[in-house]
Amino acid sequence: MGEAIADERSTTVEIKDLSFTYPGIDGHPPPGSAPLIDGFSLTLHAGNRCLLVGSNGAGESSFSCYLVLSFLGGKHMVGPEMVRVLGRSAFHDTALTSSGDLSYLGGEWRRDVAFAGFEVSIQMDVSAEKMIYGVTGVDPQRRDELIKVLDIDLSWRMHKSSDGQRRRVQICMGLLKPFKVLLLDEITVDLDVLARANLLKYLSKDCEERGATIIYATHIFDGLENWPTHIVYVAHGKLQLALPLAKVKEMSNLSLMRTVESWLRKERDEDRKRRKERKLKGLEEFDRAVEGTRVIGDPAKSAVRVVNNGWAAGRLHSTVAGEENFTFSSNRVLRQ
Repeated sequence: MGEAIADERSTTVEIKDLSFTYPGIDGHPPPGSAPLIDGFSLTLHAGNRCLLVGSNGAGESSFSCYLVLSFLGGKHMVGPEMVRVLGRSAFHDTALTSSGDLSYLGGEWRRDVAFAGFEVSIQMDVSAEKMIYGVTGVDPQRRDELIKVLDIDLSWRMHKSSDGQRRRVQICMGLLKPFKVLLLDEITVDLDVLARANLLKYLSKDCEERGATIIYATHIFDGLENWPTHIVYVAHGKLQLALPLAKVKEMSNLSLMRTVESWLRKERDEDRKRRKERKLKGLEEFDRAVEGTRVIGDPAKSAVRVVNNGWAAGRLHSTVAGEENFTFSSNRVLRQ
């Protein structure tokens, strides 16, 4: 329903008929693999605050929401005309992010530490003041306002702070420089009710006064009843709905949270029905993920076979034994 969202303001985000499947070792999707994003189109304009929703958990929909943000953030290579932000290719034009025009806020301050594990919280003995004031080239008035909005105590020490306090500092630093398009991924998960309400109010003002565009993916609807201007619902890798909030309210007498809940319950029931039908036919309930590649070049290896794609951090070639001659790997990235 509605691929484009009509607005008289200038277009800031445009996705055209996007389809995507992770490539194999030769740069092509494995045979028989289903697209994670299929025929996705969306247009947003200056001043829009878009709420991106989909089911949570291990399903395709929550991953589809993540992929949409990833494409807009230039994390995956697609055709230059498929995903455009501010009229420029999200992937190929790296100046979008380096200039601060396109900003992304999501996840937590974590890193992988040898002999300690993955996703270890970053806890440095440094003050919030040093981190925030360490960002150069910012408007002092905007910085002071953000510190006030997020109620940050500049004397906080990061190694002694709670998750919520670190999150506030993270958000503050991410918003210090004015953005034109902002991507948010569950960024308010650690905030209390007051801090969350103040932040949403500040972001609304930023959109209205500067014409910025925000795309916010979340499953927490507290305080969002009237915050977005538009709602985008993704399920099974496809755009199901993209409408102004006013139109969504005309469709349902329920609150925004209950309306989205009804969509997700319908999606879940359809999934359960599909799995039941597959089981009655003697098939596996869940589609088996297709892993592999089309091997080309050597006739002896021309048959399709399931392999590890040989990806290794920091390498531009396959690490699979006997395939050192492959020039295309899923870890090889080319930018124009």
